[in-house]
Amino acid sequence: MGLITAAFLVGAALGGMAFGWLGDRVGRVRAMALSILCYSVFSGMGFFVTAAWQLGVFRFLSALGMGGEWALGVALIMEVWPERFRPYLAGAIGAASNCGFLLIGAVAAAVPVTQTSWRWMFLVGASPALLTFFIRLFVPESARWQQARAAVPERDRISPLREVFRPGLAGRTLLGLTIASVALIGTWGSVQWLPLWADQLTGGLIPQAKANVTMLMGLGAIVAAVLAPILFGRIRRRWGYFILCALSLIATGILFRTQTAYNHTFLALVFATGGATGAFYGWLPLYLPELFPTRVRATGQGICYNMGRIFAAVGALMSGQLVAHYGGYAQMGAVVTLIYLVGMAAIWVSPETHGRGLPE
Repeated sequence: MGLITAAFLVGAALGGMAFGWLGDRVGRVRAMALSILCYSVFSGMGFFVTAAWQLGVFRFLSALGMGGEWALGVALIMEVWPERFRPYLAGAIGAASNCGFLLIGAVAAAVPVTQTSWRWMFLVGASPALLTFFIRLFVPESARWQQARAAVPERDRISPLREVFRPGLAGRTLLGLTIASVALIGTWGSVQWLPLWADQLTGGLIPQAKANVTMLMGLGAIVAAVLAPILFGRIRRRWGYFILCALSLIATGILFRTQTAYNHTFLALVFATGGATGAFYGWLPLYLPELFPTRVRATGQGICYNMGRIFAAVGALMSGQLVAHYGGYAQMGAVVTLIYLVGMAAIWVSPETHGRGLPE
């Protein structure tokens, strides 16, 4: 589990960089259609695997497209819609992926996924390929990107990958990467293991326990991701992120340090933890685009958000080792989620962008 999760996260990191670069070169819409096709096709290939290493390979390849789609989708939406709608759209972006987790949990509750019946779920993962046709026909290209592209002659253009690490933007890139990494490590290094912890607590005797936990995590994250940018978008970005880290530290601390049984209290805390840790994914689409000018926005935020997955991959591997060391998920989660303390410190040296809008 740890190795396959790590492969997925590394793939998303590389995909965010590659497709983000492509989006700044050829346009958001064309690159996004390719990224969706990539993760859909390779997700579907999971249906045919016969060994765990093959599943890891296809998860890595599908993640290339998923990482790119986030970077491109956020850039496109934030550039196309008016400024006043950005907090609501950031919440919608953060909630959307968690709607996917909720739906997966609902499907698994209706049709149990077992060791002998699971391949069909990968065909469900291939279904977004149908979106590429509609995206190419109906989704408009970003006028901001077109104007920024036209303003610089071809001979004077610098590679977006080089520019985001040049003086002036390099500091923003590294700080953005840091604060995104904190959220991703907290999620993938501990919270995503909650279904397996629930299965351990029940001794495998309640097959629906994993589906219940997945649905509650997703539902909590949906609510919080929608509310976080709306509520915290009205205050200074530094305070908003600091509060989210504090809430996540408290929620995960209570869950991992006090619960020893699968019951109503456990499920209520799973919902609260899913909300606290999932709120970042509504706030980050609001903040990260504000760090970069239009000409390198997809690349910059793609690197910040998705390169954070590399550190999350290390966290996932460490989580597996910690589970083996402690013999349980609670102790592992209690250790990994201390990462939120790093975020509470790092945000105070990050750029304050509240009220400044998207830089051109």
